[in-house]
Amino acid sequence: MADDNDSERTESATPRRLEQAREEGHVARSQELTTFAMMMAGGGGLWWLGGQLFEQLRNLLRHGLQIDVATASDASQMTARLHDLALAGMLSMAPLLAVLLLVAAAAPQLLSGWNFSVGALRFDLQRLDPVAGFGRVLSWRGAAELLKALAKSALIAVIAAAVMWHYREPLQQLVMLPLAEGVAQTARVAGMSFLMIAAALAIIAAVDVPFQLWKHGDDLKMSRQELRQEHKESDGNPEIKAAIRKQQREMARRRMMAEVPKASVIVTNPTHYAVALSYEDRTMRAPRVVAKGADLVAAKIRELGVQHNVPVLESPALARAIYAHAEIGEEIPETLYTAVAEILAYVFQLRRHREFGDATPQPLGPIAVPAALDPQGATQ
Repeated sequence: MADDNDSERTESATPRRLEQAREEGHVARSQELTTFAMMMAGGGGLWWLGGQLFEQLRNLLRHGLQIDVATASDASQMTARLHDLALAGMLSMAPLLAVLLLVAAAAPQLLSGWNFSVGALRFDLQRLDPVAGFGRVLSWRGAAELLKALAKSALIAVIAAAVMWHYREPLQQLVMLPLAEGVAQTARVAGMSFLMIAAALAIIAAVDVPFQLWKHGDDLKMSRQELRQEHKESDGNPEIKAAIRKQQREMARRRMMAEVPKASVIVTNPTHYAVALSYEDRTMRAPRVVAKGADLVAAKIRELGVQHNVPVLESPALARAIYAHAEIGEEIPETLYTAVAEILAYVFQLRRHREFGDATPQPLGPIAVPAALDPQGATQ
């Protein structure tokens, strides 16, 4: 039962799945929206360019019918004439065709935006599979497309019939009207028919656009297994990630340990915490933490300090405070300046005693640390 639930596509597509679908050319498209846009563009183009286009075509027709005997008897001249007339006709129609071409390219982008995909051009033998194609035709989606096409045809037919019935008397009288008046009457009937059919297509497009969006989302639904697989691919294998994190921690620890021999002093708890501080009065504004650790790491810091003759001093409260309130590479808090200054002063006196034979410094006494900075609230 669990396997069956995992294999069912019940989950909405993730952003990554939607992006992959766009890369493959799978986006929501409404043919009805494109048809409506083309209809409106054609009607608008005829309304805007109709007078000029009618005049050009009338002149072209008049010129084409004026053929002298010499031209009519010469096949080469008739061919050249046909070529010229065809070219002139195409040039006359070019503005309207350009508008239709622009709308045909722009209308599909209204739903899902511009998308160019090489994957959509890839040859796929499954598209030529007659069994799969027959299955799509007989599916509920194929039935829905068929019903939509039938409904569209029926609606347009009803509207066209209603317009024709409404204008039945003016249409019957066209043969008795003068040419100019007859052309004007025909234009009015054609214009009203166009507006009514365009309104029908607008209704169809308003229904089809939400349906296509829903259908696109339904096609891209994912199963729970696919969601888990995508999550695994996005986040990576947990075991590999754990190994990478472990390696990063090891590298950070090695870098930290490499700074211990350069430290000015190591302050210890003495067993649980160890903090290595570095201070150069000419280059640093305040002492800086170069290494810190607890338990085994603290023991390693103390061991390295002893090996490289770095002073190791015990001050449990100060070690705890620095460990809790300063990260590696950061300066110590200002409230600990006085306490650390006592430590460093003792270290410098001890260094001068070893190098130049100065007087032996007095043993380091207890270091006062603000209770608010000591995790244990103690002062030594």
